[in-house]
Amino acid sequence: MDNQVFESSAERTFQYQRSLPPLPVPALRDTLSKYLDAVKPFASEEEFGATVAIVKRFEEGIGQELHQKLLQRAKSKRNWLEEWWLDTAYLEVRIPSQLNVNFGGPTAYLEHCWPPQEGTQLERTSMVLWLTFQCWDLIRTERLAIHKAGTIPFDMDQFRMLFCTCKVPGITKDTILNFFKTESEGPCPSHVIVMCRGRIFTFDALCDGRILTPPELLRQLTYIKNCCDGEPEGDGVSALTTEERTRWAKAREYLISMDPVNKTILETIQSALFVVGLDDAKPYATPDNYTQLTDLALTGDPTNRWGDKSYNLVCYSNGIFSSNCDHAPYDAMVLVSNGYYVDQKLKACGGVWKGLEVVRQMPVPEELIFTVDERVRRDIALAKEQYSKSCQDLQVVSYAFTSFGKTAIKKRKLHPDTFVQLALQLAYYRQHGQPGCCYETATTRRFFHGRTETMRPCTMEAQHWCRTMMNPAATTEEKRHTLHAAVNKHNKLMAEAQDGKGIDRHLLGLYLIAKENSIPVPELYADPLYTKSGGGGNFVLSTSLVGYTTVLGAVAPMVPHGYGFFYRIRDDRIVASCTAWKSNPETDAETLFQNLATSLHEMMHITTQSQL
Repeated sequence: MDNQVFESSAERTFQYQRSLPPLPVPALRDTLSKYLDAVKPFASEEEFGATVAIVKRFEEGIGQELHQKLLQRAKSKRNWLEEWWLDTAYLEVRIPSQLNVNFGGPTAYLEHCWPPQEGTQLERTSMVLWLTFQCWDLIRTERLAIHKAGTIPFDMDQFRMLFCTCKVPGITKDTILNFFKTESEGPCPSHVIVMCRGRIFTFDALCDGRILTPPELLRQLTYIKNCCDGEPEGDGVSALTTEERTRWAKAREYLISMDPVNKTILETIQSALFVVGLDDAKPYATPDNYTQLTDLALTGDPTNRWGDKSYNLVCYSNGIFSSNCDHAPYDAMVLVSNGYYVDQKLKACGGVWKGLEVVRQMPVPEELIFTVDERVRRDIALAKEQYSKSCQDLQVVSYAFTSFGKTAIKKRKLHPDTFVQLALQLAYYRQHGQPGCCYETATTRRFFHGRTETMRPCTMEAQHWCRTMMNPAATTEEKRHTLHAAVNKHNKLMAEAQDGKGIDRHLLGLYLIAKENSIPVPELYADPLYTKSGGGGNFVLSTSLVGYTTVLGAVAPMVPHGYGFFYRIRDDRIVASCTAWKSNPETDAETLFQNLATSLHEMMHITTQSQL
């Protein structure tokens, strides 16, 4: 995404959607063979032998039947996984979305023209809003450039979900509502929601069909801020979105039952472009240390964001920006794309509006006031208390490793992402003395409605290299040789995952087709090695490269004893955000990052010495 072209007049954003190939179903034998390779680093000889026997019984028995049913499903669906993945990974999940499911942080970080500064919140927010509306207009008019791998177009459907999208809670399963339409499809909602001190406002992004300018947006935001300053805080109804999903669904039903106006307000929020939170907090950030900024992106005041909106922009009082985003409608690259667009446009203009200062006549923002009673107020208070406890338990660190970056790594003819992933494997091994089962995001967007596949970096080759690196008697040549083998295996698995030949989505499909047909869960999924190796969402390291841009993000760990690890790679640096749960005595995000830095230095040293 570095040096990305944002706008295209030669191709329309969604023009290749109908011609994209369907998501393939991998061969059963290939998946099971790769699965055995994937569990081996976590198994004793005896445990591995038992798993081999389980896999053989599965392949020769029920696995064949399930695979055939999956192939039949794939004949009638261009993406056999799409509905299942949305339901299983997101909509049926009952734990609170904020912290546990949402990702935080992907927005413009403004390394170049906007250092933290008091008194800039509203002016800077006006500029960011204006540019975000420009991005919305690019998608709506289908001028957003199509993402590609070389000349191969990627699926762009997720960009339809960036604006005007909301996840509505249900008793057993949530629902995605999307109100976005392209210009050729018809009218599209154009209002935004602004939250300030527990109060909710809305105004339209258009006046006479044209996007409001930064001076006009500043006028709207100033009106809202003046309404709230020196006045009692609002009820903070949005805090309810931080609750366990079923409890939030019941609270929402009660709100609607109280007053029909409450339903109208909820519908206004659900269809909005996005939510803006004007926060009183003052995070501090520099280009090399986003610790507090990222922390607030994940854990800030829940009364200043509507947690179920697909995109929530949080604007802090010293002019720093972050976001909190629901993961269900799309993956991080969509918001990274939007953030990088805003970032680069701000860089180009120096962060200064150079257009007309004239403010047109337009309606002032409307305040949306819920009818609440003591029961709702108690629910809000409980939600805030629980959310605060969860936030206090989440450790977030984010640093820039500035000794080298993409340029130096590529000079060694190594893939920068592979380099960082193997450094992370070594860092975990150094800290914990054992392999760390790892999830790395691999995109499958070359296929129709493709999203992600799991690439498992903790290979036997990677672990052999880690042990070699930790062996004081090992020679540079031995370290180089084992690193070379680990690099090749990683690159091979990543290429296969991106080509629809990973193992985790296939194994999930076989599990769900059994469930759908009331077939007993096969013993493969009850095998301790299935969970120990990360199966079923039990990865100790939850990782993703968010690109080669200025935009970062953060995500909470998948498991209590795990880490969340997002990173971006620039020419001269590697910036990472790392999370862990403070309540777990085994993990420490700060130490993991320091071990990562040590590993990166050691890897560069051996590749420089051996000229790999």
